Amino acid sequence: MRRLLTVLSAAVLTVVSGAPVASAAGPEDITGALASIPGLTVVKEDAAPAGYRFFELAFTQPVDHRHSDGRTFQQRFTLLHRDFAAPTVAFTSGYNVSLSPNRSEPTRIVDGNQLSMEYRYFTPSRPGPENWARDLTIWQAAADEHDAVQAFKKIYPGKWLATGASKGGMTATYFRRFFPDDVDGTIPYVAPNDVIDPVDRYNRFLANVGDPACRASLKALQRDALKRRDELGALAADDAKRKGYTFTTVGSIDESLEIAVTDSYFAFWQYQSLSACASIPRAGAPAADVWAWFEQVESLNTYSDQELEAFVPYYYQAAAQLGSPEAYDSYLRDLLRYPGADVPQTFVPASVRIPRFDFLAMPDIDFWVRTQGRQLLFVYGSDDPWGAEPFELGFGSKDSYRYFVPGGNHGSTIAQLPPAQAAEATATIRRWAGLPASSARSLAAPAAPAAFPDFDANALLTDRPRL
Repeated sequence: MRRLLTVLSAAVLTVVSGAPVASAAGPEDITGALASIPGLTVVKEDAAPAGYRFFELAFTQPVDHRHSDGRTFQQRFTLLHRDFAAPTVAFTSGYNVSLSPNRSEPTRIVDGNQLSMEYRYFTPSRPGPENWARDLTIWQAAADEHDAVQAFKKIYPGKWLATGASKGGMTATYFRRFFPDDVDGTIPYVAPNDVIDPVDRYNRFLANVGDPACRASLKALQRDALKRRDELGALAADDAKRKGYTFTTVGSIDESLEIAVTDSYFAFWQYQSLSACASIPRAGAPAADVWAWFEQVESLNTYSDQELEAFVPYYYQAAAQLGSPEAYDSYLRDLLRYPGADVPQTFVPASVRIPRFDFLAMPDIDFWVRTQGRQLLFVYGSDDPWGAEPFELGFGSKDSYRYFVPGGNHGSTIAQLPPAQAAEATATIRRWAGLPASSARSLAAPAAPAAFPDFDANALLTDRPRL
């Protein structure tokens, strides 16, 4: 169930903007400004491209925002500072925070500052002692972002935007639902909306995505892999021994392999393009070739304890509030030894108690978007399975928009939209940020070595869970 909502890389967008915003303070003043924010600690400053400063920060947050005078924990942030007078983008991946000075696409569009936030319970931003059911909810995480944005508005009084991709896009939407006046616009990328968890559209989508020949090749490879599980299992065991992997959480290396093979169909369409269909090994191909393909798409050792450890908070939330797709495996049933295992609960250690699923959380978000949401701009990929259940705009959605990148996957961006739509979306974001639609100044990253690295959303590896 490695369907982690993670965008691994997003294209860098080149747009045009107005003249540089006049600096409200000298370049050294940012250090003093940060020192003025209660509860904020500057951990260190790292190198950044010319014209920017980049800080790793720790911010004191209540463990339980309903009792703000109680226990606290340190939440890890980063800050990319350009100018006090520029717009500021609140970014979250929904997972760990990247420690590289990347700019999200909205940050590039408005040429702004970027405050990036680590989601609570992702190490090291984990309260202790742990009370998952009370403290790891979408509302508690939204309250984290609210407190942070309000604190940083003291030094960044201009327009604010919120954004995130995948689980980060969900997080940005939830933040806006609970604190609708905190920011001037929200740009969620590839954010699924599993309104009623048992009612799924994912499998219908997967049955028709791409072209029939590619779908048939993927299914043939999956069946072949399960028939050759002893042969591929030996390769998996060698790999696990070399890396020190264990499989206590899922139960066995064989179960891990079976779930990875089952999930590889979803994973292929999530991150590959139609052109990658030509690289699918034929049934009966050498085991080394099949292993190498899975390493690119869905590692057969994806569900080791060591690979799962960092993502237990996501699986817990999927099992408690977010929901998840049902397994797409009807054509594999005769070969499965562990039917029904491909669910979030399988990937949460027995030591973490999962409460009764909250069937009201997602319908509440969905209803708000349709009836009260405003200044929302959703971006999806037409071939991304997570786009099978997108957020829907309704009669009460004001100044809000939704776009689908033709042929796009889970890395879809505004830059990949048809030119007219890309220009329209870019102009909307700049309007929300209080900027003119366009002018002569390009926002292309400066040349190396001063350039920003390509935006990676969270510096996660390609075999991470699919959310």
